[in-house]
Amino acid sequence: MKMDILLGLQWGDEGKGKVVDVLAPQYDVVARFQGGPNAGHTLEFDGIKHVLHQIPSGIFRENILNIIGNGVVLDPVILKKEIEGLHKFNIAFKKNLFVSKKATIIIPTHKLLDAAYEKSKGDKKIGSTLKGIGPTYQDKIGRVALRVGDILAEDFQEKYEALVEKHKTILSFYEFDLAQLPELEQAFFEAVEFFRTLNLVDSEYEVNDHLNAGRKVLAEGAQGSLLDIDFGSYPFVTSSNTMAAGACTGLGVAPSKIGEVYGIFKAYCTRVGSGPFPTELFDNTGEAMRKEGNEFGSTTGRPRRCGWIDLPALKYSIMINGVTQLFMMKADVLNIFEKINICTHYELPDGSRVDRLTYELNTDNVKPVYKTVPGWHTSLSEVASYEQFPKELKDYVKLLEDELEVPIKMVSVGPDRKQTIMR
Repeated sequence: MKMDILLGLQWGDEGKGKVVDVLAPQYDVVARFQGGPNAGHTLEFDGIKHVLHQIPSGIFRENILNIIGNGVVLDPVILKKEIEGLHKFNIAFKKNLFVSKKATIIIPTHKLLDAAYEKSKGDKKIGSTLKGIGPTYQDKIGRVALRVGDILAEDFQEKYEALVEKHKTILSFYEFDLAQLPELEQAFFEAVEFFRTLNLVDSEYEVNDHLNAGRKVLAEGAQGSLLDIDFGSYPFVTSSNTMAAGACTGLGVAPSKIGEVYGIFKAYCTRVGSGPFPTELFDNTGEAMRKEGNEFGSTTGRPRRCGWIDLPALKYSIMINGVTQLFMMKADVLNIFEKINICTHYELPDGSRVDRLTYELNTDNVKPVYKTVPGWHTSLSEVASYEQFPKELKDYVKLLEDELEVPIKMVSVGPDRKQTIMR
């Protein structure tokens, strides 16, 4: 059996949580492979709306095992709150939630470092969520981080204090106030005690054993491909590999065991935080898009920047991920527009046009070249099949398929899991 991967193709917030929830009945295992609690995967069903930050989105299906892989950086405090928030659903965590011993732990001083680094950048800040994720990945690469398995060791307290001392030295350079540290540490150690009661496993064996036993595994990514630390709009990126290759390193699965790669994208574009965004709209159209799509961060509440769909960026993400199927989300948000723009190329300062994301495009010195098509300008709330789509929406889907050269297998026309049209 091969592992399928589901990931975002834009700057995150594409709707991955909903798609995992919809696809989950086809799988035995859902495994999260990277990122941290800055991710917000929103699921809506039976009139309930819930946001997951670190727990895989298959958790609401009682027969599915959920694995938090080694590529994730985990905040014990947030995970404890997440689990407590799901008690009302009577989810059997002891039965179906497993955490990799090799996952890296976010400790309180990581959050303080995050705030200190961001403050020091002034007006050049990257828009960090201040969850301590970047500094945690720094420590992981620097080979000084604490991992989940360390909390089971007798010398965990010593390891913790040694790392905190390193952090305090850095924080003193930034003259950062440590007044809130005791309160943060109290919550942290309470969460660590709770953490010890969970299923802590060697997740690389867990995932591969399931595959070898013929079980179906879905790898779930966080953020989006254009936020990848290597291939995103650096330095305005996250701190992990958000692309398909990250599923191999983040779960310990060989590339030869990868099956389908599902690419999720919105029918338009959004971005949170700083960084280049060629199709961003600064006018009433962008504001209408934000309002219609309720485009506010599910983790931070920050308003998202909005713009028209960007085909060069999508083609790039499809290429680096080897996407085999596309899922288009939030088509209903475009209901309000009589005309819809599609970015097909970028115009460079010298007047030339390109349809590739080269290194130089990480600046704001590009202009989008648009193709304008008719909108459907009607509600999709009663649509139950692809055949019921208005002609203009069918044409939009067909145009994107022709340009992207990958089939669009799913179109979402609303937030509820039932408002998902399979083709």
